[in-house]
Amino acid sequence: MFTARPATPADAAVITRIYNEGIHDRVGTFETRERTTADIQQWFDGRHPIVVVESPSGEVVAYASTSWYRARDCYAGVAEFSVYVGRNGRGHGAGRIAMDALIDAAREAGFWKLLSRVFVENDASRRLLARVGFREVGVYHKHAQLDGVWRDVVIVERLIPQNQPGPAASSAPETVPAAG
Repeated sequence: MFTARPATPADAAVITRIYNEGIHDRVGTFETRERTTADIQQWFDGRHPIVVVESPSGEVVAYASTSWYRARDCYAGVAEFSVYVGRNGRGHGAGRIAMDALIDAAREAGFWKLLSRVFVENDASRRLLARVGFREVGVYHKHAQLDGVWRDVVIVERLIPQNQPGPAASSAPETVPAAG
């Protein structure tokens, strides 16, 4: 049974290894430059939750993290997220445990929305995110190149209604009376 816990800077080396696997596999990020442990340690800013998932033996097999969406104050409750599962942990539910824990941590941190972009052909991630309540908002066509090839991405979002300020707003489109 996998378990999730908040990540600490001491987890930076294993998070780096898992992220670099994702960079090499070319299925989860446009990034091509390997990260260092020092790069990952900068993620621990005290504001943005990061969680890791451990196997029964205590090995970290997955992580999920949040980061800044935009610097403007109006977006203070919106975070981008990533989730990565190490090659040896894929297909066993570690990604689901990571995302459930990250959503809970984001709620506790006061975020009202999580969002990201997923390669359109990354069916496993798209299924995972749908199962934990994300909706696909649309597609950015030719969002960026990876290895010289233009790639499309699906925009995903998940609202955290407990943290949405102000009166509840309808997400239904307004209707316009027909011209008569």
